[in-house]
Parts: sequence; C-alpha cells; structure tokens
Amino acid sequence: MSGRAVGDIDTKRASKSPTIAAMDWLDDVKWDAQGLVPVIAQEQGTGDVLMLAWMNREALRQTAALGRAVYFSRSRGKLWFKGEDSGHAQTVHEIRLDCDRDVLLLRVTQQGHQPGIACHTGRHSCFFSRLGDGAWQAVDAVLKDPRAIYG
Repeated sequence: MSGRAVGDIDTKRASKSPTIAAMDWLDDVKWDAQGLVPVIAQEQGTGDVLMLAWMNREALRQTAALGRAVYFSRSRGKLWFKGEDSGHAQTVHEIRLDCDRDVLLLRVTQQGHQPGIACHTGRHSCFFSRLGDGAWQAVDAVLKDPRAIYG
C-alpha cells in the first residue's frame, strides 16, 4: 500500500497519461499467483448469494466499463461474459473490494428468467446444497432444465 488514504489523489501517478492513471485501481487488488481474484455475485434486490467465480484484470476492467459481469473461466482459460450461452446475464450495480483486497463482491441483478437463474444447473443460486444429517441435500428447486438452457 502506498500510504495514501482511499480516495486521495496520488499526484505523481495522476500526472501520467490518463490511461495509466485510470488503471491504478486495478493495482489495488491482490491478485493470486495465476493473476486471478475470487468474486462473489450477490443479488441486489434480495441479498441472495448467487455464485462464486473468478476474474483476471481484463475481466474486472470490462465488468467496470460495461456494467455487466465478465468473469474468467479457469476451465476454458478465457473471458466468460455471464449469460453469453444461457442468456442469464448479470447487470452490475456495484463492485466492492474486501478489507484484505483479495475478494470482490458484485451487487447484481440476475437477468434472463424470473426469478433469475445464476447457476448452470438451472437454479437461482449455485449454493443450493445444504448439509443435513451428514449429507449434502439439494434444497432449492431447478427453475429450468439445463438442457433447455444450453441445448
């Protein structure tokens, strides 16, 4: 950390080109060894935690610029625009960084179905299993068959 308070202007950095100064906020995130940061998507209207995903710098930059969730798919090794296949995009209202600067929280509106489907299983939330009696139990209904979503 540079020692300046959040919101203070670093005049040395600000005197550089606007592009460099505009990207400084990305440097404040603690990226892991793979250049990623975990991201929690929370529904703005209900407070429901919808999913956990990952972002790299470009995904976060595009999310902030577009107001739409863009993640980094670790399995595919590329940017993933939430909803590009399913139509279940996320409109981003707010991006927050935790106190350790190593986890992001997106406050979103889940699009594409009512209630919104965030999970590839066709459920509202990816957190649909609850531990009970020593086993994981699905406690949230499938809102739409994933075969109908992804073909």
